[in-house]
Amino acid sequence: MFCAALAGEGLAETVIHAAPDGGTDRQLVIYSTLDARLAAPLIDAFQAQNVDVSVRYEDLLAGEIARRVMYETDSGQPTADFIFSSAMDLQLKLANDGYAQTATVSAAKGWPHWANWQDTAFALTYEPAVLVYHKPSFPDGPPQSRLELMNWLRRAPGPLAGKIGTYDAEQSAVGYLFMARDAEHFPDIWSMLSIMAKAGLQTFPTSQDIIDRVADGRLALGYNILGSYAADQARLAPDLGMVLLRDYTVVISRVAMVPRAAANPDLGSAFLGFLMNAKGQTLLSEKLRLPSVSLEVSGAGSGAAMQAALGDQLRPVAVSPGVLVYLDQAKRRRLIRLWREALALE
Repeated sequence: MFCAALAGEGLAETVIHAAPDGGTDRQLVIYSTLDARLAAPLIDAFQAQNVDVSVRYEDLLAGEIARRVMYETDSGQPTADFIFSSAMDLQLKLANDGYAQTATVSAAKGWPHWANWQDTAFALTYEPAVLVYHKPSFPDGPPQSRLELMNWLRRAPGPLAGKIGTYDAEQSAVGYLFMARDAEHFPDIWSMLSIMAKAGLQTFPTSQDIIDRVADGRLALGYNILGSYAADQARLAPDLGMVLLRDYTVVISRVAMVPRAAANPDLGSAFLGFLMNAKGQTLLSEKLRLPSVSLEVSGAGSGAAMQAALGDQLRPVAVSPGVLVYLDQAKRRRLIRLWREALALE
């Protein structure tokens, strides 16, 4: 299938997937934070069932997706037919502010309650925060809970001092979200961060920065790392391990919706329905290593398998306006102040 990559101002990447039957009349436009390369198998499978549909895929940052949808809608222009973002708070703000439309998809009837807000915003993935570790540094296994992690930090052998990393909560949106959830679930979070800081904590803006350093031993541990990225790379990095801490594991999701100003809302709903059905969810879980939400998909990499194994240990962030609290600037300033104090940055 022919795909053309385009460059454009403000775009990370735009890829055109031509319609398999050569037609040009119907085009599905997608704005997404998912890397265009990773999205390709999903689009190929969708086009195999919809051979007259071409796809314009725009790989954007989460903030840019929100800004474009609002600007295009407010100025009377058509916007994307489907948006898919890892920024749960920004997606729910769009839905709550009226920028999404009700999507009629058959899978919605059986979708988990926490993963569907008013049939406008749907969680499609189930991605835990994990502890990643350098296997040779832990011959007896890594810490299995936050209390064990704190005890390990207090008595870490000299060669491992200063070899723990986590997100910079001021630079990383997912790092801030995980920290905010920790503050709700774990009363000793600030003490733990203080102990990390005394042990030589290093902070980074992205998952990749941390995973790369743990995989080659520059770091012994990475705390609260997005598990979908870690699981994908652990297949190729034999020294990279990961564990879901047993006291609790925060789970976040990528959220999809059909914008109110979509030029072709029927195509947006069709693609949403495809990603919510068994085939789409299986592709997400098995091909992209993004655990699925659907309880009908029960493979080893699925959310259902995690839930069956771990139960109440998992704490998913619900798709609801409740996540908007993380956009509240007063709350953010307070949490960042506590984070900086714990790390002795101020």
